[in-house]
Amino acid sequence: MKKAKKILKPILCFLLVVGVVFCGLYMFTDVIPSGIEEAEAGAGYSSGSTGEAVKQIQTALKNKGYYTGKIDGIFGKLTTAAVKKFQSDNGLKSDGIVGAETMRKLGVTFSAGGNSDADLLARIIYGEARGEEYIGQVAVGAVVLNRVASPLFPNTVSGVIYQAGAFDAVSDGQFNMTPNETAKRAAKDALNGWDPTGGCLYYYNPKTATSKWMLSKTVYLSIGNHSFCL
Repeated sequence: MKKAKKILKPILCFLLVVGVVFCGLYMFTDVIPSGIEEAEAGAGYSSGSTGEAVKQIQTALKNKGYYTGKIDGIFGKLTTAAVKKFQSDNGLKSDGIVGAETMRKLGVTFSAGGNSDADLLARIIYGEARGEEYIGQVAVGAVVLNRVASPLFPNTVSGVIYQAGAFDAVSDGQFNMTPNETAKRAAKDALNGWDPTGGCLYYYNPKTATSKWMLSKTVYLSIGNHSFCL
């Protein structure tokens, strides 16, 4: 009996170690990342994906005339059909999967840090106002947030930023650049409630603006190269 116990003890220890290792591997491999991590892992976004990233994809597709459904963050049949049509029209493999190349064509960018409001706001600030003084950069972020709060605009940061024709930086691709620390700090200050504009919903550079409608609006204040309007 004693001999059997001596034999069984190392066997049981070995089985225990194997079990621990197996559980560890299961924990790291069985949890499938979703959202931004899913795309970074190479899987992309496709039917069944959900979340804020999908909302951005839907918004971009809607702005380009491909999607007519709700911006609900659910990658369903309508979203899949819109993606396939967009891919077909732009020389991409029409598989309904939004990978890196489809994202680039759509003008949608997700950073390694995620696609939070702070990240999106920092990107639009950097794309639109990186040459402005700090208060002017915060002001641009504040305008985005004022639009989110207004019934005249989409009620999410991503919806406001990706609204068709809303920001030149999105149209010309500058939104895709990596924001610096100043832009990130300006985004946080705007999100924390600092609004140098006093509630303005619009801004423009009077030296470069060509929209007669925008130029006709009453200027509430000027910060740096931008005029801000209610």
